[in-house]
Amino acid sequence: MTAATDKQGLPAQSSLDILDRAVARGRDALKARQRPDGHWLFELEADATIPAEYILLRHYLAEPDDRELEGKIAAYLRRIQGTHGGWPLFEGGALDVSASVKAYFALKMIGDDPALPHMEKARQAILAHGGGARSNVFTRILLALYQQVPWRAVPIMPVEIMLLPRWFPFHLSKISYWARTVLVPLLILQALKPTAKNPRGVAIGELFVSPPDQVRVWPKGPHQKAPYAQIFGAIDRVLRPADPFFPRRSRERAMAKAVAFIRERLNGEDGLGAIYPAMANAVMAFHALGYDANDPMVATARLAIDKLLVVRDTEAYCQPCVSPVWDTALACHTLLEASSGDDSQEAGGQAADLGLAWMKPRQVLDVVGDWAEGHPGLRPGGWAFQYNNDHYPDLDDTAVVVMAMDRAQNARGHRDFADAIARGREWVEGLQSRNGGWGAFDADNDYEYLNHIPFSDHGALLDPPTADVTGRCLSMLGQLGETAQSSQSVRGALGYLWRTQEKDGSWYGRWGVNYIYGTWSVLCGLNAVAVEAQAPQIRKAVDWLVSIQNEDGGWGEDCASYQLDYTGYQAAESIASQTAWAVLGLIAVGEQGHPSVARGIQWLLDHQMDDGFWKEASYTGTGFPRVFYLRYHGYCKFFPLWAVARYRNLQNGNGSRVLHGM
Repeated sequence: MTAATDKQGLPAQSSLDILDRAVARGRDALKARQRPDGHWLFELEADATIPAEYILLRHYLAEPDDRELEGKIAAYLRRIQGTHGGWPLFEGGALDVSASVKAYFALKMIGDDPALPHMEKARQAILAHGGGARSNVFTRILLALYQQVPWRAVPIMPVEIMLLPRWFPFHLSKISYWARTVLVPLLILQALKPTAKNPRGVAIGELFVSPPDQVRVWPKGPHQKAPYAQIFGAIDRVLRPADPFFPRRSRERAMAKAVAFIRERLNGEDGLGAIYPAMANAVMAFHALGYDANDPMVATARLAIDKLLVVRDTEAYCQPCVSPVWDTALACHTLLEASSGDDSQEAGGQAADLGLAWMKPRQVLDVVGDWAEGHPGLRPGGWAFQYNNDHYPDLDDTAVVVMAMDRAQNARGHRDFADAIARGREWVEGLQSRNGGWGAFDADNDYEYLNHIPFSDHGALLDPPTADVTGRCLSMLGQLGETAQSSQSVRGALGYLWRTQEKDGSWYGRWGVNYIYGTWSVLCGLNAVAVEAQAPQIRKAVDWLVSIQNEDGGWGEDCASYQLDYTGYQAAESIASQTAWAVLGLIAVGEQGHPSVARGIQWLLDHQMDDGFWKEASYTGTGFPRVFYLRYHGYCKFFPLWAVARYRNLQNGNGSRVLHGM
């Protein structure tokens, strides 16, 4: 029997009152998770790498035993072990050698007997994939610190890099913020070559097919091709024997400059770069330089790492960073949408007001960050992803915060945000790249040849413009009233997006998985700047989204879509946040009456839980494609509610066009 449908194609039982109840449940649940000072913070989970590195850091420093914490981290690592025996980079993914080596090492360090079934299974799986010799550069550095491999296993990176002029082919300003903050303390470690204290004397020689000191060839990244890979490989072979003979005075100057770089950016209890790898490397660098652990600067840097821990009754893990500004901005957008048309301050608008008030003073107005290297005359005005990261605000967060403030200002009569919006817009526009796109933290950070240096086997050394961030910045400009007719920035962005659209009609998603995320981001921007919905690029994107919808009405995409040999969309199970992105993208370009949208909304209604949220174990965020993925625990709390509320609002209203940038 075929179910009755309403005029939009939505099954009759999903009438407006059902939509209203679904929105109310989700809105109330999200409001309940707001912190007393107005902000939201949800967990940000990566893979086994960061918890394992946290254990190994403690033993590198020979910190006092914390058996309870170690036991909880061990329980977490055992639970996320893959059925293949190793550890994946995302839920259900293939074995990753580097993550598996670190997880095994950490479990053995904690005290898991190698003869235990899970350890035996892991060891055999790692050996079957080539063993420890197949580890990436960052894993090899850790193993070298633990004397598990020789330092020649690590590409040479002389600390004298700190002294290179900006015109030189390699310079810190030419790599991404995350690479910069991770690399500088590593330069100190590589120069000093310290040894981990390792009080329990744990070794993992059993993970190597051949003895580590006999390994002569270490793998390069799959993206590294001729001729650059060969050129940089040759440079590495020349530098290695020369390194011990570098002049003492220049080495001392370089070390001093590296230390000064770190100290300037230590960022208090939020840590260097506010990301775990940089924070941990800074602590190890201070240790290698002989700083006392009780030195206030060192103690604060170490405390910053512990603030990343998530500790529960039986498990614990370490986050790669925290996401309060991002979470709060998205929660505000969601509540503003969920409260649209409701006169009650308590419906969610008041909670959004509190969140926006919390974010306002976090705008970076007085610190000229690394982004100014190529734009020295630009005033600061961005927001960071974390609580504090003044040297490294990002364009994505800034655009999303500005749009939330502008929406609240227009809909709720606020004037408190006018100056913040203006400064945020000025900063975003000032960091548009020459090709018309926007990167996440810098402009024109696109020196692609640097991804071929041996150190960059992960292929994520740079922060080039991407379609998803460009779509977000375009959304901001459009919401603030700009179009292609009025703005050169908009015209440049459109040119970039037309050039980067994939043959199938989608756009690549650098910071979210993947083409669904990128396509949603771009479609929102195109609508905001009033690109005609019948434009061929938009029609092609709509056709792609409709074509990949699952039979159950939802959408899904796997992290494997980032593979270098990607040839087109591969079906994946429906996921709440990805379904919401697809629905929001279609609605943004006038397709709220399309049967695919109705089916997507029905999927979201069917999968809303009793607590008002949606369940999502999948990783739908991206740290580095093919290397590092993220599970934003907040995504299934924002985006599905946002999509249902927007659909409800358009059903209730007389208009059909989305009037907001997101």
